[in-house]
Amino acid sequence: MNAPDGTDTAVWCDRCGEPLTTAAPPGPAPHAACAAARELEPPRFCPRCRRRMKVQVLPKGWSATCVEHGTTSS
Repeated sequence: MNAPDGTDTAVWCDRCGEPLTTAAPPGPAPHAACAAARELEPPRFCPRCRRRMKVQVLPKGWSATCVEHGTTSS
């Protein structure tokens, strides 16, 4: 999704694919479990378009490819 200034912004969680929200309900922060899990594993969903990404885990890191937005790597 493009922001008003023309840049791409993350609107989806890259681990579970659910929307990121700015209004936090009382209690733990939304997607706190996803953020903790992302310390150890690669993203599964594109944070810009919510498409499932092709993920390759290598001995020295990982790469994740979205057909629309390209490749991200560790």
